[in-house]
Amino acid sequence: MRHLMSPLDFSVEELDHLLDLAQDIEANPEKYAHACAGKKLATLFYEPSTRTRLSHEAAMLNLGGSIMGFSSADSSSAAKGESVADTIRTISCYADICAMRHPKEGSSMVASQHSLIPVINAGDGGHQHPTQTLTDLLTIRNVKGRLDNLVIGLCGDLKFGRTVHSLIHALARYTGIRFVLISPEELRLPEYMRLDVLDKKNIPYKEVVRLEEALPELDILYMTRVQKERFFNEEDYVRMKDFYILDAEKMKLAPKEMYVLHPLPRVNEIAVEVDEDPRAVYFRQVQYGVYVRMALILTLLDIHVG
Repeated sequence: MRHLMSPLDFSVEELDHLLDLAQDIEANPEKYAHACAGKKLATLFYEPSTRTRLSHEAAMLNLGGSIMGFSSADSSSAAKGESVADTIRTISCYADICAMRHPKEGSSMVASQHSLIPVINAGDGGHQHPTQTLTDLLTIRNVKGRLDNLVIGLCGDLKFGRTVHSLIHALARYTGIRFVLISPEELRLPEYMRLDVLDKKNIPYKEVVRLEEALPELDILYMTRVQKERFFNEEDYVRMKDFYILDAEKMKLAPKEMYVLHPLPRVNEIAVEVDEDPRAVYFRQVQYGVYVRMALILTLLDIHVG
């Protein structure tokens, strides 16, 4: 039995196979329509989510399976004080696979240690968000045709952004990757990420404050929102939230084949006018998220479709 806690739980070869499977699902959805008939997915979401929870549920439904779960801690026995370990032991009696989001780092790992079914980490605090990373990799591969030899710009909240941390871990294993880290001083990438991942693997990167300075050299711009829920006080959030706004004027500085990704939800860091730019692929990214989660469910349940 396998779990997905981090993008590093899969080798590069396994990741490539997973992305190939996701692309086959996109091309041949009817072939997979009954692959999980009789199987149940439990979505345990201790904090709010739209895309991650619903895309897991859509993925299972598209595979012919069924779903159950809760969308907030308040609507579960966690409100009564039940531990994650006890919850997952219980859910293991009901479902075949589980996707869990929790505000505390490491909670999904605790669940996996007590679970009798595969556990998918659907986001744990500011730590990891591996299914979003799989979505990002599939999107980048589809729009650029490769996952190597790319200049990746990461913009916004690099300190608390679990999507950013997971994506760096994943892309660091491909050759010819260079990062441009775009953030205000207060939201810089944590030192442990710079030392333990980028410096340790000799991956070139630079840190800049101005988005305009970085745009001309990028293959991919990965925008993120400043996350209000990660701040300890309102004043700091208000000061940071409008630091970056990507608009049509700034997009003129970017190469013709630079694509814009965003894990969503968007607040105002990407102006609505950018949605019409063919380089804006963040809503295509949402659709890719369903295909890649379908591929992940099949992989973790060890279901093979001929």
